Amino acid sequence: MYSAVSRVRCTAGRAILSQFTRGCATVQEPSGPAMKTECPGPKTKQLTKEMDPIHNAQSIQFFVDYDKSQGNYIVDVDGNVMLDIYTQISSVPLGYNHPEMLKVFKNDHNLKSLVNRPALGILPGSDWPAKLQSTLMSVAPKGLNMVTTMMCGSCSNENAYKAICMWYQKNRKGRVDFTPEEMESCMKNVPPGSPDLSLLSFQGGFHGRTFGALTTTHSKYVHKIDVPSFDWPFASFPVYKYPLEENVAYNQAQDKKCLAEVEDLIEKYAKKGKPVAGVVVEPIQSEGGDNEASPEFFQELQRIAKRHNAALLIDEVQTGGGPTGKFWCHEHFNLDSPPDVVTFSKKMQLGGYYHNLDMRPAQGYRIFNTWMGDPGKLLLLEAVLNVVKRENLLDRVNKSGAKLKSGLLAAEKEFPAILNSTRGRGTFLAINCKDTKTRDNIVHRLRQKGIQSGGCGDLAIRFRPALIFDEKHADIFLDRFRQVLKEL
Repeated sequence: MYSAVSRVRCTAGRAILSQFTRGCATVQEPSGPAMKTECPGPKTKQLTKEMDPIHNAQSIQFFVDYDKSQGNYIVDVDGNVMLDIYTQISSVPLGYNHPEMLKVFKNDHNLKSLVNRPALGILPGSDWPAKLQSTLMSVAPKGLNMVTTMMCGSCSNENAYKAICMWYQKNRKGRVDFTPEEMESCMKNVPPGSPDLSLLSFQGGFHGRTFGALTTTHSKYVHKIDVPSFDWPFASFPVYKYPLEENVAYNQAQDKKCLAEVEDLIEKYAKKGKPVAGVVVEPIQSEGGDNEASPEFFQELQRIAKRHNAALLIDEVQTGGGPTGKFWCHEHFNLDSPPDVVTFSKKMQLGGYYHNLDMRPAQGYRIFNTWMGDPGKLLLLEAVLNVVKRENLLDRVNKSGAKLKSGLLAAEKEFPAILNSTRGRGTFLAINCKDTKTRDNIVHRLRQKGIQSGGCGDLAIRFRPALIFDEKHADIFLDRFRQVLKEL
């Protein structure tokens, strides 16, 4: 399984550039990892020292030379060349410096769209409607025919939450106008203008670090501590045993238990005067540990939401854009009907949410901010989608994902005292380590061998490579991974 790697390793520690052609784009990238120093190296340490007095630098792993980073490889300021299977927390769809991306702002019209940075809510450019139609709507989740653009994942969820509450109140009141009492009371933060509604989320979920979204985030204490939260319900998310095919009964019982808890919480909060306006869920809980649930779980979750007149929001900020082998992860679930809202960002370059007309407020300015997204990012997304379609990158994701997953399963069998619970779809994969200390040690050792990876939850190493990640890259990773495991 690992023999192919020896044929593509760097010679004498040098990163030798290779070329691979897909369609009309030629991508140059190193043929393999090459480490010159430890990571973080001396230049990163110096830059961190310079930055920390003016900006908290505690989270920085290393500083990057983005001029030299290419394809699937990230290069740090110390000249270390690393195969990147983490890609800026799942945000780089075509790798670094893809030629089609570099062309975007060589067009004067595109450059002016970037430089003039319009306030899209009031003064969009003349081509904005056509660009929305040809880009975002060309990949819209089936059954959702409208989109609201935003800047990032957190603000996408924040504004989608607002839209859900407005939708719920419209249905509850049977009207879209406002009474004088509502207009006056909302300015004092009291009902009826400020209704006591709630959103239901899940333990282990992550939906952003901004104030409202944070109430629905339950992955790490460091995100939430010292910040007030709303009194909103959160249910348990299924905790599966692996391999799935050997634990069907147990995992079905997990689904049933968690779904019963969802329904019980919705009924409980209705009785206490805080009705659940919407249910918020990731198709795979990412920050919380790459926790997955079955299609049947999501099908029944949608039915429960409908029974209680609540909206279903599927947060595809990390899973959207193709890494699970379908453009949207929820497409794997065969839902009875489209979700009410699907939020996105990361690989989509800008943020936002898909919805239908009934989720749009009747009045303008209710979902609004200065920029409402970014036309420059939409132009980058246009280039991304052209490459994804032309080169059939979702097919590549499935092939390289199968190679990577089979390698992880083999490693799990070879090192059962260290690894377990390989899971995921496409290249959106994870594997658990025996404890947090071991996981962090593996991630550190992989970086010293030229693999940039990341963890999630307490135990998992997560895989978030670019859509251009090939089977040969899976071989390179698996070889280095096995080296680390043998050292342990």
